[in-house]
Amino acid sequence: MPDSKPYDILIIGSGGAGLTLALKLADFATVAVLSKVSLSEGSTFYAQGGISAVLDAQDSLESHINDTLDAGGGLCDNEIVKLTVLYGKRSIDWLREQGVMFTEEQSSTGKTQLHLNREGGHSHRRIVHATDATGKAVSLSLINRAKQHPNIALFENHNVIDLITATKLGQPNPAILGAYVLDATHHVVKSMAAPLVVLATGGASKVYLYSTNPHIATGDGIALAWRAGCRISNMEFMQFHPTCLYHPNARSFLISEAVRGEGATLILPDGSRFMHRYDARAELAPRDIVARAIDNEMKTHGVDCVYLDISHKPADFIRAHFPTIYQQCLDLGIDITQQPIPVVPAAHYTCGGVVTDSYARTDIPGLYAVGEVACTGLHGANRMASNSLLECLVFAERAAQDILKKLPALASEKITIPAWDESQVIDSDEEVVVSHNWDELRRFMWDYVGIVRTDKRLSRAMRRLELLKEEIAEYYGHFRVTSDLLELRSLVSVAELIVRCAQQRKESRGLHYTQDYPELDTSHPAQNTILTPPNFNAAHALKLNIPESMHGES
Repeated sequence: MPDSKPYDILIIGSGGAGLTLALKLADFATVAVLSKVSLSEGSTFYAQGGISAVLDAQDSLESHINDTLDAGGGLCDNEIVKLTVLYGKRSIDWLREQGVMFTEEQSSTGKTQLHLNREGGHSHRRIVHATDATGKAVSLSLINRAKQHPNIALFENHNVIDLITATKLGQPNPAILGAYVLDATHHVVKSMAAPLVVLATGGASKVYLYSTNPHIATGDGIALAWRAGCRISNMEFMQFHPTCLYHPNARSFLISEAVRGEGATLILPDGSRFMHRYDARAELAPRDIVARAIDNEMKTHGVDCVYLDISHKPADFIRAHFPTIYQQCLDLGIDITQQPIPVVPAAHYTCGGVVTDSYARTDIPGLYAVGEVACTGLHGANRMASNSLLECLVFAERAAQDILKKLPALASEKITIPAWDESQVIDSDEEVVVSHNWDELRRFMWDYVGIVRTDKRLSRAMRRLELLKEEIAEYYGHFRVTSDLLELRSLVSVAELIVRCAQQRKESRGLHYTQDYPELDTSHPAQNTILTPPNFNAAHALKLNIPESMHGES
């Protein structure tokens, strides 16, 4: 079933990256934005901390650049970092033009200015925020703007099955042509044609049992790009946020890094601090260091969690700065003005992803990747706090610049793609297979490919993945697709990419820590891990200015 109206650009994902790009293109082209569920149900909406940008006179671009490079463990692309930081202020200004109301304060001279938080890894206060619900403010403002624009069509409950390329249709060039899309509301599959397609699908943290992300963060865009022929990079660097609320009724609630930025301390059940034993920056060390420290203390002392304590601050200060966190904890019987917060690490951010250049282009002509789904070179081996929303904004603008140059040549292009064929499949009579496999996958990824790894654990995970891949492929080939099945298919692909990248890295760097190789390998320059799919077309691929020696074939 083709969609009745053709579009110039198809954007898959309705978070900060996807909607920013849609709004920057809509005055010049028709844009379709696909959301897997509701428009706001993505990682952007749940982002608490804020957006990093150099706005304080005491701060500098050089300082933000150096902090990012330091956190990235030697794998950041210096030019990408400089580019991103340079775009910081203009990105914040643009959001304010879209109606985002950031938290302000009175300066010493009585002038109103943006209030800036400080978070782990940052040497200055540079986090622009809307109290502790920045993502919600950004998401709702962009959704409101997109709904008002006549050239933007918003499709909720639309889950992409596969990308369609010319190669798949037997043509010699690998250009993108559109996508097969499951309309979950009407239980039909659409073939949606577009000469330009953008992946803005977010990350893959739900591959783990415990995650701060919403349930839809299943790595769909990474899996789609891999199957279509794009290289994938640095998937071993999965960031675990140090402080997820430990409570049976709130397994995915994040306690923002800004709480530590405002002076909260990490303590053991006996009240003693421990972070000073791991890093001179203590609670303000980068996330990988803090997460490993918490993990080690929990294992050493045999405790289920540690505690984050900000109760020494004035109660009014806590309620004013962290109203969402305060209320969420209070609803669960925890008064953070008087009690410490029980916390554990949880999967939070995918630092690797689809290989892109500085304009968000991928290896397939006409296909772009923006936001967490992409591996731009900004984050390296560990993302610094609040650089993620900045990346979404900057690379949405960069993609828009490139797309606008291409639109005139594509205006007259007519694309015809075949309809989805369901003639050989039936409705599933064993949905329990999907739920069981989902649970098994997330549990062994947490146990074997989590914060601390070993070669043996990685091998065990890969053996289980091979069995799951066979079961899911058989299931996919016999039954009509559902959103649950598509997500499971994505998760298995992403899990395999994570394990394969982790197996290739014979050192501990950034977010990848292995007991078999606990030291940094300084015998050669830092190298990215790049996996190449079987259908990779080298003739049309991006030319990458990164070390080649860790490239891995499929």
